[in-house]
Amino acid sequence: MFTIPEQFSAATKANFEAQLALLTSLTNKTFESVEKLVDLNINAAKTSLEESTIAAKQILAAKDPQEFFSLTTAHAQPNAEKALAYGRHLASIASSAQAEFTKAAEEQISETNRKVLSLIEDVTKNAPAGSENAVAILKSTIGNASAGYEQLTKTTKQAVEALEANFNTAVNQFSQAAEKATPRAAAKK
Repeated sequence: MFTIPEQFSAATKANFEAQLALLTSLTNKTFESVEKLVDLNINAAKTSLEESTIAAKQILAAKDPQEFFSLTTAHAQPNAEKALAYGRHLASIASSAQAEFTKAAEEQISETNRKVLSLIEDVTKNAPAGSENAVAILKSTIGNASAGYEQLTKTTKQAVEALEANFNTAVNQFSQAAEKATPRAAAKK
């Protein structure tokens, strides 16, 4: 049978180890997300440089202003679409990282709550008579903290979903506007 200080010591050690594992996991996920972001930006920069060079050569070779404007307009639509695709990919990386962080945090908090409740149960078995009210208050406090965290998690998820929906709506509206503008610009020639 453990004494109360030994139980708290073991619980503290286990909690520290769990927090260290969580930190390590989140750090790895952060590096993975940064790596994806760097790859995205390098590929976007390479592609942009190659396409800009080709477009510049074509535009400089234009024989008259009409051909110049025609080439400029022809490059506007694909560039707008590529910017939208880049934005979507960037949002996907951020959303994925956020989801992984949330999942890891939820698992850690759930496990910590389970361990704390288990520790409280073990300690209360050996609690002196008359401490029932203090134990009940402690359990109630932990239950309220857990409920508060769950509500915060739900609210955060709803906010992220709303942000993603708004982003997708904006991207669609921008895409539609770009599609309408390109034919009008070409028709003015």
